[in-house]
Amino acid sequence: MFTALAQRLGVAEAFTESRDAAAWVRELYRRSITRCADLGVALPPWEELVAAGAVELPLDWDEPVAFSELRADPAAHPLATPSGKVELYSATIAGFDYPDCPGQATWLEPAEWLGAADRYRLHLLSPQPAGMLHSQLDHGPESRRHKIQDRTAVEMNPQDARERGLAEAEVVEVYNDRGRCLAGVRLNPDLRPGVVQLPTGSWYDPLQPGHVGTLDKHGHPNVLTSDRPTSHLAQGPTAHTCLVEVRRWQGPVPPVTAHEPPVLRQSAPPARPGAPAPQPGVSPQR
Repeated sequence: MFTALAQRLGVAEAFTESRDAAAWVRELYRRSITRCADLGVALPPWEELVAAGAVELPLDWDEPVAFSELRADPAAHPLATPSGKVELYSATIAGFDYPDCPGQATWLEPAEWLGAADRYRLHLLSPQPAGMLHSQLDHGPESRRHKIQDRTAVEMNPQDARERGLAEAEVVEVYNDRGRCLAGVRLNPDLRPGVVQLPTGSWYDPLQPGHVGTLDKHGHPNVLTSDRPTSHLAQGPTAHTCLVEVRRWQGPVPPVTAHEPPVLRQSAPPARPGAPAPQPGVSPQR
């Protein structure tokens, strides 16, 4: 995309440095070889990397230690705190008087957690997907390879699945008071009982577009997670503070339509002198 823009601006050669995408991958790996060599780590040649598929770095790699400069010379390398030191208590934060953000590290009961689960007895995690970057190329073959019956796979411990009468590759409904979506069961004995995983990235596919609370047919966890911030101070996301339940989907499984292109419309051409005016709200389909 940026190369195409650079071509239109007449600076394509300067932008790409005469390299295509494949050449840039090799060049970046060449730079990685140089940087790792400076750290005492030898990376294999490009051909060996491609053949192996991955490189495992040595366990004894001498990585930088956090706060090592501060520990060696606190006066010369102070932190960006009022005292220049590691502070376990912040008078500034305490002065805000936020009920959910005291001046020191404190355990506060989450809004949703298994320790107080009632109707919804499964803790939902929504990690990054394995077959794409965030939601990019969700319609591509690599992304679809990880889906079950065209839907995001929800991973469950076999014990949780048995308690709900669910089986591998079955289409289920994941739901709570905020929303609901369809997903395909993938049993994972390594997952802790009481915890399910529904990766992010699948394009939102409402059964009834425009209707609040409608079923998402594709497995989009954002219909389940909360918009509550982490605190009055941080305002970070709390997507992993989420309880759900899972049950077998009853009835026909609706098709996924998120990847179908939208219907394109064009405005009516300017009316010719003397021609009847177009009807309001009517435009021809293309």
